[in-house]
Formats: sequence, C-alpha cells, structure tokens
Amino acid sequence: MIYRETGQFKTSYGADQAIFPIAQDRIGMLIIMALAFVAIPLTASDYWLTTILLPLVIYGLAALGLNILTGYAGQLSLGTGGFMACGAFAAYKLSTAFPELHVLVVFALSGLITAAVGMLFGLPSLRIKGFYLAVATLAAQFFLLWLFNKVPWFTNYSASGVISAPPLAIWGETYVTGFEATPRAKYLFALSIVTVMALAAKNMTRLKIGRAWRAIRDMDIAAEIMGIRPLATKLSAFAVSSFYCGVAGALWAFAYTGAVEALAFDINVSFRILFMIIIGGLGSILGSFLGAAFIVLLPIFLNNALLAMGMAEAVALASHLEFMIMGALIIFFLIVEPHGLARLWQIGKEKLRKWPFPY
Repeated sequence: MIYRETGQFKTSYGADQAIFPIAQDRIGMLIIMALAFVAIPLTASDYWLTTILLPLVIYGLAALGLNILTGYAGQLSLGTGGFMACGAFAAYKLSTAFPELHVLVVFALSGLITAAVGMLFGLPSLRIKGFYLAVATLAAQFFLLWLFNKVPWFTNYSASGVISAPPLAIWGETYVTGFEATPRAKYLFALSIVTVMALAAKNMTRLKIGRAWRAIRDMDIAAEIMGIRPLATKLSAFAVSSFYCGVAGALWAFAYTGAVEALAFDINVSFRILFMIIIGGLGSILGSFLGAAFIVLLPIFLNNALLAMGMAEAVALASHLEFMIMGALIIFFLIVEPHGLARLWQIGKEKLRKWPFPY
C-alpha cells in the first residue's frame, strides 16, 4: 500500500484541510519544486529554457485561468486569447507610461485591468450560458484584437503595429524581461509567478468562493435558492480567470516573445488553451499543467519520431499529424474519460493505495 496514509494522524482541522494532507504528497511536491527551480535551470540548455519550458509554464498559467472559469464555474469561454492580449498591451502601456513601476506591480496592474475587461464581457453570463455564452466570449476575442489593431494609441502610434516590450528588472540590473534578460532569469521569473498563482488558485477553489463556483456550475437554480448570488459569483469567476490570463499574456509578450502584437493572441491560441484543459482535465489545477505540457511537447515528439524514421522532409506531415492526434484525443477524453489526464493520475493514486490488493 504505497500511497496509504495509515499512521499519519491530524490533531487539528487546519492540518486535515491542508493542501497536501499526507506526507507522500508533500514529499512529491518538494521533489517537483526542486527539479523545476534547481535542477532544470542548472542542466537545461538555453534552447530548452526559451523554446520549450518557458511557453509551457506560461501556457499552464493561461490554462489555469480558463479552467477556473470553465472547469470550476462552468462558464464556457472562447476569448482567452483576447484576454491575454489585453494583459500584454496593458503591461506595455504601464511600463512605457510609468517606467519607474516595478515589474511585479506592472504585471499585477495589467492583470487587474484585464479582470475589469473580463467582468465587462462576463455580464451576459447572467442571461445566457453554454453555446451562446461561448459565442459572446468569441465576440470579445475578435473585438479586443480589432481594437488593439485599429487604435494606434495602444501601440504608441507605431507604424508597423508591432512593438518591442521594454526590459524590466526585478532588482538592480537583474532583468527578467526583454533581450537583456538571460533565459534562466526569464524561466525562473515566470515559474515563480506561476507557482504563487497556482497555490492561490488551489486555495481559492477550497474557500467559499470556490464552493460557490462549483454550485453555480452544477445547478445554478439550486445554488440561487440556497442564497448564492449568480451574478456576483459568475463575475468573480470571470474576473479571476481574466486576471490569470492577463498575467499570462504579459509574460508571453515580455518574457517569451519580447514583442507585443495582437496577432500573437489570435483565435488559435484560445482554442489551443481550451484543448489543454479538455485533455488535462476540467476542474483540476494539476490538469491545467498536464494539458499544457501535452500540447507543447506533442509537436516535439512527432518531429523526433519522424526524424527517427528517416522522414526529415515530412515537416508538413508532422503539423497535420499534430491536429489529427489532438482531435482524436479530445474525442477520446470526452467519451472515455471526461476529466482528462488529471483523473488518470487520480486513478493511479487510488490503485497505489490498494496495492498489492487491487480489488
């Protein structure tokens, strides 16, 4: 019984309600944190840090934001890319208008601005839901990108519409964004923000607000009868989700690409993040990161597999295979395991609890 918590006694309700109540979970999380914060920065190459791990971390944060709205609150959204663009442009305007602001303040304010925009587009959720709400958020996606493209104020009247993100320092001359920052500094900065926000999301889902989200998701009429206010609950989900997506968009523009442009957050980004939470698991913090890792690493695996088979010229084939496999997996998980990879991990833990008596 490898994963059994037998003998691990709790002496208070606080200890029993901890995020990681048993020793195996705490040890496993410490190992993961040691690998992510120490082993990877020391051993990974600049290519891995910049091209693979950094977008994986940022996509995980964006998927977490969408999972709060869709997985926990049950409000389907297709405007994630637009909210990420809002966070990116808000961070750019703040950093250029107020260059003395600290990078953390810039990112926090950009998230708050995006949260306000998300609440505005979340107002229709009181009257509509499901497919119609998805269409409303899809309109937000197109409107926001159109706004950033057509209003030159957002790009400081740049003729090309593509602007470079200014470098921002965490302290002194230690830059964490822009071309002056090293790949390790960018990775560690993004990873630190994502870790803190993931822990905050885990706690929110266990508090009163998280229980209200799940009640609205499961049966909104019964939740309203119990005293939960639908409008406040849904708008809070839109605000928190948009805040996370806005910070992810700011990280994407400042730490990853180094440029702020609306085309980087088109509708394909929204669909990709939606696929992440479907494959990873709706209503799961872990599933957001599992889905992001799967979507980011799938093209690399396909390209390496084709190279191993001597098909170096089949670059276009790898792209088509990526879409085919992704579509097949989405159908598979929706039919066989709607809760995604996170549920498979949970089943594995349950089998470890029963081992060697798998009844």
